[in-house]
Amino acid sequence: MKPHRVPGWIQRFFPQRKWEGIGENKQVYLTFDDGPVPGITDFVLSELAKRNQQATFFMVGDNVRKHSSLAQEVVQAGHQIGNHTYHHLHGLKTATQLYLDNVNACDQILEEKLGKSTSLFRPPYGMLSPWQAGVLLKEKQIVMWTILTGDYDRSVSPQVVLKDSKRMTSETSIIVFHDQQKTDGHLQKILPGYLDFLEGEGFKTGIL
Repeated sequence: MKPHRVPGWIQRFFPQRKWEGIGENKQVYLTFDDGPVPGITDFVLSELAKRNQQATFFMVGDNVRKHSSLAQEVVQAGHQIGNHTYHHLHGLKTATQLYLDNVNACDQILEEKLGKSTSLFRPPYGMLSPWQAGVLLKEKQIVMWTILTGDYDRSVSPQVVLKDSKRMTSETSIIVFHDQQKTDGHLQKILPGYLDFLEGEGFKTGIL
């Protein structure tokens, strides 16, 4: 999947979900899904630190359990965290109560391992049933995205991902990358150039 922006009509169809950030001073919002994963999340942290940039990490609870020290590094570096379910569940393929229990399990492990709570939630695959969303919106902000980079798709070259992601970036954009196994070796060829682009164009990175 090549990088793409979410069409406006889709954003209007789900107005209660957050598709873009606040528009001021060329602010954009970097997000990383699926971690923490050793060798990838720490690479991301290093690249962000080199440029004093901020991001939001939507963490999978089971990865936090397995790699709690790495998750703690994300928090200690001043980045924001969000809930991405405990087992990276597809909402439309999961019974509502099981899905909600999985979200709660992620909240619990974040509190247990990191001492952190979060109101931010991103559904894996962007898929969520109306019933699941209805319950979650009572306590969570459902954060979607403006630009899906497609960094996990090995059929698209890193050069194309980087070029198209830069072309589509504009003020208020929420940009999705992934710090997980599928992007290992691919993200390393994309992220430094993209972060340099943001810095060179005067974009500021913020947390949601």
